[in-house]
Amino acid sequence: MRVIKKYFITGLLIWVPLVITVWVLGLLVATLEGFVPSFLSAESLFGVDIPGFRFLLVIVVVLLTGVFAANLIGRSMVEQWERLLGRIPLVRSIYNSVKQVSDTVLAPNGQAFRRAVLVQYPRAGAWTIAFVTGTPGGEVADKLEGDLISVYVPTTPNPTSGFFLMVPRGDTLDLNMSVDAALKYIVSMGVVAPAPTACRQPPRPLPPPSRGARGEQPARRRFVTLTLQPSTHNGVIPHAYLLYRPGLP
Repeated sequence: MRVIKKYFITGLLIWVPLVITVWVLGLLVATLEGFVPSFLSAESLFGVDIPGFRFLLVIVVVLLTGVFAANLIGRSMVEQWERLLGRIPLVRSIYNSVKQVSDTVLAPNGQAFRRAVLVQYPRAGAWTIAFVTGTPGGEVADKLEGDLISVYVPTTPNPTSGFFLMVPRGDTLDLNMSVDAALKYIVSMGVVAPAPTACRQPPRPLPPPSRGARGEQPARRRFVTLTLQPSTHNGVIPHAYLLYRPGLP
């Protein structure tokens, strides 16, 4: 019985990632194909149903749009189109918000989500992984003092929800791991640990702990204990934070 259970789990480890990958790709293709009207389908144009034709058509349209918008005439037409959308009250709010986020995240020269750091959250002494999204600007920067950076703290195991924080740069620790490795670490709740990498720069040391009341040397500490703190989102969906808590060796 134990041998059968071992083989069954081994088979699950092979099939589960494959099935989920195929399901996600199929969902993505079906969603993109849903934007193509029926009169542009392969059956309407050629009289034959060609699988994946609508998906290929979406890719070609996006590529041609990028080529068109890269030249002077295309940019001027896009600017006129954006000004037209900016005059519509409800559309203006949605479009401008989505455009600002997409320009920040998807821009080739942008710095959003290009670096992973460690921050103390939700309390001092508890560490979690965050992604640098930029620096405070506008009125927010005028109200705050010091060198601050903006970070996004994702929740576990759903990284699409999280918290936006503005923290002092000196209170963060730079990580050498890539953003993909950090996301895997978060989604797996710390099970899939990233491989050790060569340090590009020496990490900033943590402040030394204070001495005891009688002057004795404090116990040596290192970050070894992994803690999952459950929380709720709107009182329905459970989440958890991936935290590091200093523990005794």
